[in-house]
Formats: sequence, structure tokens, C-alpha cells
Amino acid sequence: DEHGPVQAIVWKSVRDRQRDVLLGARLLVVHGVWQREGEVRNLIVGRLEDLTPLLGRLAQNAPSRDFH
Repeated sequence: DEHGPVQAIVWKSVRDRQRDVLLGARLLVVHGVWQREGEVRNLIVGRLEDLTPLLGRLAQNAPSRDFH
């Protein structure tokens, strides 16, 4: 983000429940709760969402560009 890095904390229960998404997604949405203390920012992950199928649609909808 524009404020610097953010750590996404994935607890074991979330990892176990959503292991396939966590390891297999190429485009990932992370839902969770923000935690901030001073300059340290954490996102405590509650749910992961695999949006990998959207990557193909992005390529299809992008106009071709010729830079020559």
C-alpha cells in the first residue's frame, strides 16, 4: 500500500482450513482485521479468496498496444 509493507498473519486454523487456496492462488484476496501499533501494521487473516480465474479475463479485456 502507499504507507509501506503490511504483514498478513495467517493463524494455523486458517492455514489448515484454506491450505489449497493459500498455496495455489495466483491472485489472492485477504479478508481480515487490521492491527496497528505505531508504525507496525498487521492484517490478521480471517478468510482467503482465490481470484486466479480473473487473471485470464484481464488478459482478454486488455487492448493490445503497439509501442513501435
